Amino acid sequence: MVGDDRIRLFCALRLPAPAVDELADWQTRHLPPGVRAVARDNLHVTLAFLGSRPGADVGPVAGVLRSAAAAAAPLTLRPERYRETRSVAMIVYDDVNGAATALAEEVGAQLERLGVYRREQRAWLPHVTVARFREPPRARPPVESLGPVSPSDAAVYSSVLRPAGAQYVVLESIELGAGTHTTGGR
Repeated sequence: MVGDDRIRLFCALRLPAPAVDELADWQTRHLPPGVRAVARDNLHVTLAFLGSRPGADVGPVAGVLRSAAAAAAPLTLRPERYRETRSVAMIVYDDVNGAATALAEEVGAQLERLGVYRREQRAWLPHVTVARFREPPRARPPVESLGPVSPSDAAVYSSVLRPAGAQYVVLESIELGAGTHTTGGR
Protein backbone atom coordinates (compact mmCIF):
# COMPACT_ATOMS: atom_id res chain seq x y z
CA MET A 1 0.00 0.00 0.00
CA VAL A 2 1.34 3.41 -0.95
CA GLY A 3 1.72 5.73 2.04
CA ASP A 4 -0.16 8.63 0.40
CA ASP A 5 -3.24 6.54 -0.50
CA ARG A 6 -6.28 7.13 1.72
CA ILE A 7 -7.89 4.19 3.48
CA ARG A 8 -10.86 3.92 5.86
CA LEU A 9 -9.49 2.27 9.00
CA PHE A 10 -10.94 0.80 12.15
CA CYS A 11 -9.87 -1.52 14.96
CA ALA A 12 -12.27 -4.22 16.14
CA LEU A 13 -12.70 -7.42 18.07
CA ARG A 14 -13.21 -10.37 15.77
CA LEU A 15 -15.92 -12.84 16.65
CA PRO A 16 -15.21 -16.57 16.88
CA ALA A 17 -16.83 -18.68 14.14
CA PRO A 18 -19.52 -20.21 16.42
CA ALA A 19 -20.63 -16.69 17.48
CA VAL A 20 -20.77 -15.55 13.84
CA ASP A 21 -22.85 -18.64 12.97
CA GLU A 22 -25.21 -17.91 15.86
CA LEU A 23 -25.61 -14.24 14.90
CA ALA A 24 -26.18 -15.07 11.22
CA ASP A 25 -28.89 -17.56 12.23
CA TRP A 26 -30.42 -14.94 14.57
CA GLN A 27 -30.46 -12.41 11.69
CA THR A 28 -32.32 -14.88 9.47
CA ARG A 29 -34.89 -15.67 12.16
CA HIS A 30 -35.47 -12.24 13.70
CA LEU A 31 -34.67 -9.32 11.41
CA PRO A 32 -37.77 -7.73 9.92
CA PRO A 33 -38.39 -7.39 6.16
CA GLY A 34 -36.92 -4.29 4.51
CA VAL A 35 -33.64 -4.24 6.42
CA ARG A 36 -30.26 -5.20 4.97
CA ALA A 37 -28.54 -7.76 7.20
CA VAL A 38 -24.83 -7.16 7.74
CA ALA A 39 -22.87 -9.92 5.97
CA ARG A 40 -21.53 -12.59 8.30
CA ASP A 41 -17.91 -11.74 7.37
CA ASN A 42 -18.54 -8.14 8.48
CA LEU A 43 -19.82 -8.94 12.00
CA HIS A 44 -17.43 -7.52 14.62
CA VAL A 45 -17.25 -5.31 17.73
CA THR A 46 -15.66 -1.97 16.83
CA LEU A 47 -13.04 -0.69 19.26
CA ALA A 48 -12.20 2.53 17.35
CA PHE A 49 -13.25 3.87 13.96
CA LEU A 50 -10.56 6.15 12.54
CA GLY A 51 -12.21 7.04 9.23
CA SER A 52 -10.18 8.07 6.19
CA ARG A 53 -6.46 7.95 6.96
CA PRO A 54 -3.24 7.91 4.94
CA GLY A 55 -2.16 4.36 4.09
CA ALA A 56 1.07 5.03 5.97
CA ASP A 57 -0.97 4.99 9.21
CA VAL A 58 -1.71 1.25 8.95
CA GLY A 59 1.62 0.21 10.51
CA PRO A 60 1.48 2.59 13.49
CA VAL A 61 -2.21 1.79 14.11
CA ALA A 62 -1.42 -1.94 14.05
CA GLY A 63 1.41 -1.26 16.50
CA VAL A 64 -1.03 0.39 18.89
CA LEU A 65 -3.46 -2.52 18.61
CA ARG A 66 -0.62 -5.04 19.15
CA SER A 67 0.49 -3.20 22.28
CA ALA A 68 -2.99 -2.94 23.78
CA ALA A 69 -4.01 -6.48 22.77
CA ALA A 70 -0.88 -8.02 24.32
CA ALA A 71 -1.96 -6.78 27.73
CA ALA A 72 -5.67 -7.58 27.33
CA ALA A 73 -7.34 -9.75 29.92
CA PRO A 74 -9.70 -12.51 28.76
CA LEU A 75 -13.02 -10.95 27.85
CA THR A 76 -16.61 -12.07 27.74
CA LEU A 77 -19.49 -10.20 26.17
CA ARG A 78 -23.05 -11.22 27.05
CA PRO A 79 -25.94 -10.14 24.79
CA GLU A 80 -28.04 -7.58 26.61
CA ARG A 81 -30.54 -6.03 24.18
CA TYR A 82 -31.45 -5.12 20.62
CA ARG A 83 -31.14 -1.43 19.72
CA GLU A 84 -31.92 0.69 16.67
CA THR A 85 -30.43 4.03 15.67
CA ARG A 86 -31.64 6.05 12.70
CA SER A 87 -29.74 3.81 10.25
CA VAL A 88 -28.54 0.60 11.95
CA ALA A 89 -29.72 -2.22 14.20
CA MET A 90 -27.36 -3.70 16.75
CA ILE A 91 -27.01 -6.22 19.50
CA VAL A 92 -25.69 -4.43 22.58
CA TYR A 93 -23.49 -6.52 24.87
CA ASP A 94 -22.71 -6.41 28.56
CA ASP A 95 -18.94 -6.39 29.12
CA VAL A 96 -19.05 -8.99 31.88
CA ASN A 97 -15.66 -8.30 33.49
CA GLY A 98 -14.87 -4.88 32.00
CA ALA A 99 -11.95 -6.25 29.96
CA ALA A 100 -13.37 -5.23 26.57
CA THR A 101 -14.03 -1.69 27.80
CA ALA A 102 -10.51 -1.49 29.21
CA LEU A 103 -9.12 -2.63 25.85
CA ALA A 104 -11.24 -0.10 23.91
CA GLU A 105 -10.15 2.69 26.26
CA GLU A 106 -6.49 1.73 25.94
CA VAL A 107 -6.66 1.50 22.14
CA GLY A 108 -8.43 4.88 22.00
CA ALA A 109 -5.92 6.54 24.33
CA GLN A 110 -2.91 5.20 22.40
CA LEU A 111 -4.42 6.18 19.04
CA GLU A 112 -5.08 9.67 20.40
CA ARG A 113 -1.48 9.99 21.56
CA LEU A 114 -0.42 8.89 18.08
CA GLY A 115 -2.55 11.74 16.68
CA VAL A 116 -4.74 9.59 14.42
CA TYR A 117 -7.94 9.40 16.47
CA ARG A 118 -10.21 11.43 18.70
CA ARG A 119 -12.30 9.53 21.24
CA GLU A 120 -16.02 10.19 21.40
CA GLN A 121 -17.44 12.01 24.42
CA ARG A 122 -19.88 9.21 25.16
CA ALA A 123 -18.81 5.94 26.76
CA TRP A 124 -17.78 3.07 24.47
CA LEU A 125 -20.72 0.74 23.81
CA PRO A 126 -19.86 -2.90 23.04
CA HIS A 127 -22.15 -3.93 20.17
CA VAL A 128 -22.37 -5.78 16.89
CA THR A 129 -24.16 -4.02 14.04
CA VAL A 130 -26.50 -6.64 12.56
CA ALA A 131 -28.51 -4.64 9.99
CA ARG A 132 -28.73 -1.36 8.09
CA PHE A 133 -31.87 0.40 6.89
CA ARG A 134 -33.26 3.64 5.51
CA GLU A 135 -36.11 3.78 8.04
CA PRO A 136 -35.94 2.20 11.49
CA PRO A 137 -38.29 -0.80 11.53
CA ARG A 138 -38.96 -0.28 15.25
CA ALA A 139 -38.51 -3.98 15.84
CA ARG A 140 -38.09 -5.63 19.22
CA PRO A 141 -36.56 -9.05 18.47
CA PRO A 142 -35.40 -11.16 21.42
CA VAL A 143 -31.71 -11.66 22.14
CA GLU A 144 -32.09 -14.22 24.92
CA SER A 145 -31.24 -17.09 22.54
CA LEU A 146 -27.79 -15.62 21.83
CA GLY A 147 -24.94 -16.90 23.96
CA PRO A 148 -21.96 -15.05 25.41
CA VAL A 149 -19.03 -14.21 23.13
CA SER A 150 -15.35 -14.43 24.05
CA PRO A 151 -13.26 -12.90 21.25
CA SER A 152 -9.70 -14.21 21.14
CA ASP A 153 -8.31 -11.69 18.68
CA ALA A 154 -8.63 -8.15 17.39
CA ALA A 155 -7.83 -6.73 13.98
CA VAL A 156 -7.05 -3.61 12.01
CA TYR A 157 -9.57 -3.44 9.18
CA SER A 158 -9.99 -1.39 6.07
CA SER A 159 -13.53 -0.46 5.08
CA VAL A 160 -14.07 -0.33 1.32
CA LEU A 161 -17.33 1.30 0.29
CA ARG A 162 -19.20 -0.61 -2.42
CA PRO A 163 -22.65 -0.06 -3.97
CA ALA A 164 -23.97 -3.14 -2.11
CA GLY A 165 -22.48 -1.95 1.20
CA ALA A 166 -19.12 -1.72 2.90
CA GLN A 167 -16.65 -4.57 2.57
CA TYR A 168 -14.31 -5.05 5.52
CA VAL A 169 -10.81 -6.40 4.94
CA VAL A 170 -8.59 -7.63 7.77
CA LEU A 171 -5.19 -5.96 7.37
CA GLU A 172 -3.68 -7.43 10.52
CA SER A 173 -5.04 -9.78 13.18
CA ILE A 174 -3.64 -9.78 16.72
CA GLU A 175 -4.26 -12.44 19.35
CA LEU A 176 -5.53 -11.00 22.63
CA GLY A 177 -3.28 -11.46 25.63
CA ALA A 178 -0.39 -12.94 23.65
CA GLY A 179 1.03 -10.19 21.50
CA THR A 180 1.26 -12.44 18.42
CA HIS A 181 -0.22 -11.41 15.06
CA THR A 182 -1.04 -12.60 11.59
CA THR A 183 -1.70 -10.68 8.39
CA GLY A 184 -5.08 -11.01 6.65
CA GLY A 185 -7.67 -13.80 6.76
CA ARG A 186 -9.33 -15.51 9.71
